Amino acid sequence: MQEHQDEAQARVRAEAMTGGSAAAGAIAFGRYGCGACHRVRAIAGADGTVGPPLDHFARRTLIAGRFANDPAKLAAWLETPQRLVPGSGMPDLGVTPRDARDMAAYLYTLRP
Repeated sequence: MQEHQDEAQARVRAEAMTGGSAAAGAIAFGRYGCGACHRVRAIAGADGTVGPPLDHFARRTLIAGRFANDPAKLAAWLETPQRLVPGSGMPDLGVTPRDARDMAAYLYTLRP
């Protein structure tokens, strides 16, 4: 019961921080093919090894090893990573602002 409450609280917090929907973010994560490069145990088929695993993303202090892990920077990174770090291994995938907020909300629910 406590674990379910903790997950619900994490979701509410993440959605308030980002203005996004964690459920829609999990779907967008799959739609954009993020699991081809990143591992997330909670998503079937998200077992990529090119990028870092994202299982505990909410605990990270940096995004791309460079930027403070805050909702606005995360959304910007998801939308246009090549503008922020040209030549980065993270490709521009045409992520919309709405999807970026949703995906950020989802990533902020990923805790130990």
